[in-house]
Amino acid sequence: MSVERVLYHFPLDPASRQARLALGEKKLTFRDEPVRYWEQPKELLKLNPSGLVPVLVETSNGEKTVVCEIRAILEHLEEAYPEPPLLGASRAEKAETRRLLQWFDRKFDYEVNALILHEKMEKRLYGLGAPELAALRAGREALKTHLAYIEYLLRDRDYLIGRRITAADFAAAANLSVIDYFGDIPWREFPQAKTWYMKVKSRPAFRT
Repeated sequence: MSVERVLYHFPLDPASRQARLALGEKKLTFRDEPVRYWEQPKELLKLNPSGLVPVLVETSNGEKTVVCEIRAILEHLEEAYPEPPLLGASRAEKAETRRLLQWFDRKFDYEVNALILHEKMEKRLYGLGAPELAALRAGREALKTHLAYIEYLLRDRDYLIGRRITAADFAAAANLSVIDYFGDIPWREFPQAKTWYMKVKSRPAFRT
């Protein structure tokens, strides 16, 4: 069955990066369609009234499926294309993967991205002025807490939930990769997290 896929995304959006990584890891071809979501383009709003990315559109035999935002996309890909499994094999692994997905999609996003990425990226996109140094400092301190937690998870694990890579690793790496782009990660202080990050980045799905 031939399936045409289009991913509407923004390259520096962590959730969009998660979607691209999941598609790449499952070796699913797609056309990427970058979107300036902050301008609220009509095409995006027709697909997702919230105006958020990513949005995956699949067309097969004339039937179109629109899947909006990262958690729905991950669940859809796991259900429609179960190999390789990205949510884990056992019930325990799936529960732990989903817990960590929630951790990075909510806790990390609120404590780190809402400060560092807001000040360094979103303010520029929205024309909101210069970054506030106090907010950047707070975001960087929160980032260290999260890096320390990643190192804690990796004490007796190859990847964040165990011996195999999952969507939890891609969620963490997608978020960190955007912050790393802006040069805000103190890798020297967290060598185990750095080794894990480089291992994830070496995956073929990450190279693009």
